[in-house]
Amino acid sequence: MAEYQPGVCNIGAEQRRARRLSGIGSFGLAAAIVLAVALDVLPASALWASAPFVFGGWVGLVQDYYGFCVAFGALPATTSRGRAGRRGRSPRPRPSPRTASGRYRFWS
Repeated sequence: MAEYQPGVCNIGAEQRRARRLSGIGSFGLAAAIVLAVALDVLPASALWASAPFVFGGWVGLVQDYYGFCVAFGALPATTSRGRAGRRGRSPRPRPSPRTASGRYRFWS
């Protein structure tokens, strides 16, 4: 990356390398599980165990290719009503979806 860009997760060459290696390693583990199933070392139902590693492999390689971190999108964001995830009352209280008897109301 040439310079700092505000509002984005700026990862450098070392972080991109780490994410690339993490992605390749995840794909390697997924391939090992698939190979073990193909060689009848593991039952066919164990094939589902490779899914998280395939997902992790794609996440790692996409982060390396585009130079951004997925965790940045998962961090708490600041909204127009304050910090996301903060406990407390909303500035505009919303009516309860339940009636006084405890049943949900389906129309207003």
